[in-house]
Amino acid sequence: MKLYNPSTESFTQYIFFTGKGGVGKTSIACATAVNLADSGKKVLLVSTDPASNLQDVFDMPLDNKGTAIKEVPNLTVINLDPEQAAREYKESVIGPYRGKLPESVITNMEEQLSGSCTVEIAAFNEFSDVITNEDKRKGYSHIIFDTAPTGHTLRMLQLPSAWNTFIDENTTGASCLGQLSGLEDKKGVYKEAVRTLSDASQTTLFLVSRPDETPLKEVERSSTELLDLNIKAQNLIINGILENYDENDTISKQLYQRQQKALYNRSQALLNLTTYFVPLRSYNMTGVDNIRNMLNRDVTETVQVDEVAATDFNTIENLIEDLYKSSKRVIFTMGKGGVGKTTIAATIARGLAAKGVKVHLSTTDPANHLAYVNTKIEGITVSHIDEKAVLAAYQKNVLDKARETMGDTDLSYIEEDLRSPCTQEIAVFNAFAEIVAKADDQVVVIDTAPTGHTLLLLDSTQSYHKEVERTQGNISPAVQHLLPRLRNEKETEVVIVTLPETTPVFEAQRLQEDLSRAGIKNKWWVVNSSMLLTPTQSPFLKAKAQSEIQWIEKVKELSNGNFAVIPWIEIVE
Repeated sequence: MKLYNPSTESFTQYIFFTGKGGVGKTSIACATAVNLADSGKKVLLVSTDPASNLQDVFDMPLDNKGTAIKEVPNLTVINLDPEQAAREYKESVIGPYRGKLPESVITNMEEQLSGSCTVEIAAFNEFSDVITNEDKRKGYSHIIFDTAPTGHTLRMLQLPSAWNTFIDENTTGASCLGQLSGLEDKKGVYKEAVRTLSDASQTTLFLVSRPDETPLKEVERSSTELLDLNIKAQNLIINGILENYDENDTISKQLYQRQQKALYNRSQALLNLTTYFVPLRSYNMTGVDNIRNMLNRDVTETVQVDEVAATDFNTIENLIEDLYKSSKRVIFTMGKGGVGKTTIAATIARGLAAKGVKVHLSTTDPANHLAYVNTKIEGITVSHIDEKAVLAAYQKNVLDKARETMGDTDLSYIEEDLRSPCTQEIAVFNAFAEIVAKADDQVVVIDTAPTGHTLLLLDSTQSYHKEVERTQGNISPAVQHLLPRLRNEKETEVVIVTLPETTPVFEAQRLQEDLSRAGIKNKWWVVNSSMLLTPTQSPFLKAKAQSEIQWIEKVKELSNGNFAVIPWIEIVE
């Protein structure tokens, strides 16, 4: 593993950075672009990330046409908006049917095209236009993309069934069908874009991760998916490594040891990749100077740190007390992977049990971090929904039924659809329903829940009945009562969990909007793993803590002040 330094690397024309939200791929893509432009190369930087903060990074307005960065001669930045593109695409598909089909059918079509898969397709559409543009190909030495397509998106685009009338005629009710409707005219462009991605002489792909267990496992899955699609020119960048620790500071030492343990335990598949690292920085990645310094190991960081009292924020105990007093029966912890929602769910369950409440605690997290919870704690029972087993059974049932009427070509599309995030959520839906039904006589705390998109997809008349019937043949009382119960704010609370960082906060904001669209309100937020509230005396970590304040303030705004801040501890999800 060596320090990532673009000036010493030999890059292809197209460079892609991909990774989960919050791992720093945007910052690294920007730093690479600035470094190469500084060396005299003409560079185009393109972002297709829905949560893009490129405008903050360069401290100037950006658009989808291309903006020259004055402080960096030779650098042009394009900030595409796939969510806007997704809205426009959705309307182009649905618009012709408005006024001609019943409103219930239109609503169903809208929800079919409202999920993350549609945004991915829209993002791919946006950068396909860039990657196949001959003027851009000739005009730039390097074209750098912040956010590459997922393996699921690429596989879906390569399937022949995605380009025929199967999409319109399908009656099996697969959960994410419809994203490619009406894109026949893009077939050639997409084919060229996929070919370019898999050509190692033209494209280099960087997988970006943090030096923590969960992000490293996620990036391994992405690597395997891309290898299966013949995208072999992969490299790994591990961002945010604390190179040294302060012997006199417990927090600094614990952070260093946790990172080193995660790095030591990474899989052989990741060890086989050419791996680079980027040092942990204490400051926010905004402004050209900070971006330039990001890849400079010898940079000296000097940040004025203001003291902030812990009493300025609610604690997790305040949140638990409010849940107790308001007699909530169903409590979800929601958030992206790695933000600590499992440990928050366990903490809430223990807190309520300590008040004499009978609690059932469950998770669908494959890592099952609830395993460490002492099931002998009075008042708590614990379960684990085996997501893999539930998903496998669901996939088998759907395929068995599809084989009765479909040929191999159409089955390939069904098989790919069954790999989608939407399908995974639907597969565990019935298991969720059965656990939530326990709220009749106890409080149910569940780590990870269906998104607003999935709930609305199932709630729309056609999809709801179709999904349930094809899975079990009838609608159980537990499933029938689930959505009304989740929409009852007197009974249900969704606790949104995030980190005090740019992307996790923006993604949590989108989650809140998604839930609101499904008629589900949330009151409480948790800002987890805050360095600001630790007793660290390390000047470096105190400076990093200072950078958290703006994101805690953003959560304060989004939650109307109903948020708790939890200090960084040695063991987090």
